Amino acid sequence: MSDAKSILIVEDEAMIGMMLEDYLDALGYRLHGLAASVDEACALAREGGFDAALVDCNLQGEKSWPVADILAQANIPFIFATGGMADDLPSTHADRPTLAKPFTIGAVERALGKVLGG
Repeated sequence: MSDAKSILIVEDEAMIGMMLEDYLDALGYRLHGLAASVDEACALAREGGFDAALVDCNLQGEKSWPVADILAQANIPFIFATGGMADDLPSTHADRPTLAKPFTIGAVERALGKVLGG
């Protein structure tokens, strides 16, 4: 399935990352990579080569806004994953779609379809 869209997952909780990886597989997407820290996610975001990203707002106690900035500058669509009240998104990203935890496969499918135009 080489024409499958590839997705970067930015998530610091291993179990959630594995669950999202399973969801992507079931939905026909490819996992581009899994980043668990802001530094790692920024490096992958700068490299590019993927179609969209799911970005947890909090990574090991650090906000993921630098990752979002890189993705936005590269015009790579992304979705914020949040366990809180929209995690007080910065005004520069307030219009970005969010996905509330706990995730369902249906919610992930709808969110990705929305940002990928499907």
